[in-house]
Amino acid sequence: MRQGGHLVLAASLSLASASLTGRALAAQGGLAGVQAVHCTFSVYATGTWTNGRSQAEVLPARFAVGFDAINVDEGTARVIGDYGPSDIIVRLSTGNLHLLQAFSAGPLYLTTIFPKETGPGRLQAVHTRHELTAVSLPGFTSKPEQYYGECEPRK
Repeated sequence: MRQGGHLVLAASLSLASASLTGRALAAQGGLAGVQAVHCTFSVYATGTWTNGRSQAEVLPARFAVGFDAINVDEGTARVIGDYGPSDIIVRLSTGNLHLLQAFSAGPLYLTTIFPKETGPGRLQAVHTRHELTAVSLPGFTSKPEQYYGECEPRK
């Protein structure tokens, strides 16, 4: 009887795994064919350390960024920024599309698009900037930032 119980458990786990894998693949299918996206962000949080203690501030934002030439099979894309296009890394992971830009000067920017709609044709997204400089200049990132908004995929 005990061995039979193992067979039933194994069969149940196998069916559950197949069901989850099917859902994950269906979710990835939604962003797998995306060739370009335009993202807008309306709020962001900045982080800093004062006297050794971390703190954050949430502020309104008017930030937009675009990506094109997205090829999830090759893991490549381009970001369209203020200083022209730049080649970046792209990964599709369980329905989430990650767009990664690593600068030779140190900063790292990551945009993740989630397969959940904010409205027709628009998906939830977050854009994070890992950057820290001793001097703050208006219009430039000088401390960690995380933006919240949405992206419009284009196939």
